[in-house]
Amino acid sequence: MKDWLRKHPEVRTIRVAAADLNGQARGKRIPARFAENVVKNGTRFPFSVLNLDIWGEDIDDSPLVFEQGDQDGVLKPTERGFMPMPWLEAPTALLPIWMFRENGQPYDGDPRHALRAVVERYKARGLTPVCAMELEFFLIDDSGKTMQVPASPRSGKRRKAAETLSIRALDAFDTFFTDLYDACEAMDIPADTTTSETGLGQFEMNLMHCDDPLRAADDAWLFKMLVKGLARRHGFAASFMAKPYAEYSGSGLHTHFSVIDKNGDNIFDSGGPKGTAALRQAVAGCLHAMHDSTLIFAPHQNSYDRLVPGKHAPTAIAWGYENRTAAIRIPAGSPSARRVEHRVAGGDVNPYLMLATILGAALVGIEDEMEPPSPITGNAYALDLPQIPANWAEAINAFESSTIMPRILSPDLIHNLVLTKRQELHYLAELSPEEQVELYLDTV
Repeated sequence: MKDWLRKHPEVRTIRVAAADLNGQARGKRIPARFAENVVKNGTRFPFSVLNLDIWGEDIDDSPLVFEQGDQDGVLKPTERGFMPMPWLEAPTALLPIWMFRENGQPYDGDPRHALRAVVERYKARGLTPVCAMELEFFLIDDSGKTMQVPASPRSGKRRKAAETLSIRALDAFDTFFTDLYDACEAMDIPADTTTSETGLGQFEMNLMHCDDPLRAADDAWLFKMLVKGLARRHGFAASFMAKPYAEYSGSGLHTHFSVIDKNGDNIFDSGGPKGTAALRQAVAGCLHAMHDSTLIFAPHQNSYDRLVPGKHAPTAIAWGYENRTAAIRIPAGSPSARRVEHRVAGGDVNPYLMLATILGAALVGIEDEMEPPSPITGNAYALDLPQIPANWAEAINAFESSTIMPRILSPDLIHNLVLTKRQELHYLAELSPEEQVELYLDTV
């Protein structure tokens, strides 16, 4: 890590940052000449900092604050190391960190450690998840009283309509996307294909598959930070909020995963289109946990505006082959690449908690040798199927009372997240719809 700074003498300051339960970056700014001390000894801030609400406020009833004296955790660099922050004017480096207790034990309330714990359970069985993510986001001109698509830097015009898979829409923001790809390269984020989507000024970028789930979640977390920061440099906003425009589809974060064994073979590959018993077990685990884990996939008030029938977001707990109306889709293609696509999450999620929950639920299905219901065919919205929670309060209650979530996430993290979301639910009720959009636009 120290070698990176030596090779980049232009960097004068660094940021050290960890993800809190909402996926917000929490950390410090440090002069580069003191970076070696952070690499060697880490840094410190209170455990409660990873458990703030969406405004960055303490949780009123949190046991982490006054009850425990607001104790410090020790934050150490992750294996990711230093990377540039291309959205800032001055040359600056980011050092991702995660939290440990004084005795060196991982802090269970850190979302990255939640994912690490799930991955270690796979490793104990000689298995490795392979993950890829598709992230949707909106480019928005929020300079006036009403949000609108930004004017194209090329033409000066605003395209006030959805332009699904439009090359023209991509070319209208060619400078931004060129800079974005260059920035992803500099940060070692494996950005692949970009498409325009069905929303107003909406785009999707795919991140390549990775056999390290921690790195895959890092990539998504860093990508969201990069896109939002770089858009501001270009004079507009980028937002991963689930539903900025009521009349258009919202933004999802779809996750594809397979699992390889010690020999490097895909345990979902049956040699044909249907997949193996292990694939069905993983699907069954994801479906079994889906109702109780919806809070992870839809963590905010605005999240539930996206989860409505007929708007390209799943509402039924079901699976199918090559069926995008189902919550779980098994894509077609080569049997060696057989995988599961989990389609529930919005763009506003914490990627670490999302991936921990998806992989954890799949592992429960494999461990218990669960069998899923029959795959659906046709339109899931038109079928009589079990539904995910319809609103935020219902999702919080289901998550809190769940018997399967403690098999995936630590009890302390579950308790902390419930307290956080109940506090947000209380105070969001005081905001107008416009104030809620303003809150979520830059945060999530």
